[in-house]
Amino acid sequence: MGGSHSVPIETSIHQFTVKDSSGKDVDLGRYKGKVLLIVNVASKCGFTETNYTQLSELYAKYRHKDFEILAFPCNQFLSQEPGTSQEAKEFACTRFQAEYPIFQKVRVNGPDAAPVYKFLKANQPGFMMSRIKWNFTKFLVDKDGKVIARYAPTRNPLSIEKDIQKALGEI
Repeated sequence: MGGSHSVPIETSIHQFTVKDSSGKDVDLGRYKGKVLLIVNVASKCGFTETNYTQLSELYAKYRHKDFEILAFPCNQFLSQEPGTSQEAKEFACTRFQAEYPIFQKVRVNGPDAAPVYKFLKANQPGFMMSRIKWNFTKFLVDKDGKVIARYAPTRNPLSIEKDIQKALGEI
């Protein structure tokens, strides 16, 4: 293997394994055939309320149509996710009735970024040299595990509903 700057050889998000909030391995291959919205979440951000509320709305609407939301708590932006992975999950599930998977806390930027985030950024650099800019950056991934879009933290989840419908083949 080359240095840390070698281009990832993975061609699909389905080739990664991540950890759930209690530290168990989850093979993302289980999401083959589903459209995924992947979001780095935080409990104490100005965007928290809107995003969690709207993510739950989208999930309720499309969860039975091969759509899944994968949430990754991250504390890299002004320490707005200071608790444990478990606390981040409890916050989302109790306060916002999140029923989609909330994984173990990850780093999304820097050398220790989770491999799945290195893949997402390499495949959709966005406008900041591929760095994730803030909490609630969203990636839309198609049924084959390819990144098809990246949305800024300021984009509300409901505003990307058409893109989700298109990825699901509904429009």
